[in-house]
Amino acid sequence: MPNRVHSKEVKEAALRKLAERGVQLEDIALIVYEMQSPYNTGLKLEMCLDSVKAVLEKRELQHAILVGIELDQLAEKKMLSEPLQSIVEADEGLFGCDETLALGSVFGYGSIAVTTFGHLDKHKIGIIKRLDTKAGKGVHTFLDDLVASIAASAASRIAHRLRDDEERSEQAGRASALPEENAG
Repeated sequence: MPNRVHSKEVKEAALRKLAERGVQLEDIALIVYEMQSPYNTGLKLEMCLDSVKAVLEKRELQHAILVGIELDQLAEKKMLSEPLQSIVEADEGLFGCDETLALGSVFGYGSIAVTTFGHLDKHKIGIIKRLDTKAGKGVHTFLDDLVASIAASAASRIAHRLRDDEERSEQAGRASALPEENAG
C-alpha cells in the first residue's frame, strides 16, 4: 500500500504551483476586496488575504489546484491525447470541465460563493483576466477558473463572517438593553 501524502505536503505543493504559474495570493486578495468592499465598509486588504489563505487550507481546493495546473502544463507540453489536447489548448468555450473542477470547491461556501464564481467567470476580474487571455505564453484553461474559485470562496467567507459579527453585535445590544432584574 502506498504511503499517504500528508496534508501539509499537499498544501505546500498547491501554493508552490500557484506561485510557479505567476499567481500571488495578494492578486487573489485584490479580487476579493473588489467583490466585498461595497458591502463591508471596514474591509481591509489584509482581511481578504487572510480569507484567501483560509480557503486554501481546504484539501479539496488544494487537490483541484494540483489537478488543474497539471492538465494546463501537460497541454503546454502537448502531452494530452487528441482531441483533448486541442480543446484544452484552445480553452474552448463549450469545454466546461475547467469550470466544473473549480466550481466543485466553492460549494462549501454557500450560494454567495457559487454566484460570485459565476460573476468572476463571466467578467474576468484582475489576474483572472490576465490568465484567461489567449495571447502570450502558457495554457491557463484550468488556472483562471481555479483562481476565480479561490476568490469566490474567500469573498463568501468574508460575507458570512460579516453577517455573523453583525448578529453577535445585535444580540449583545439586546442583552445590554435588558433591565437589571431580568439580566440575572
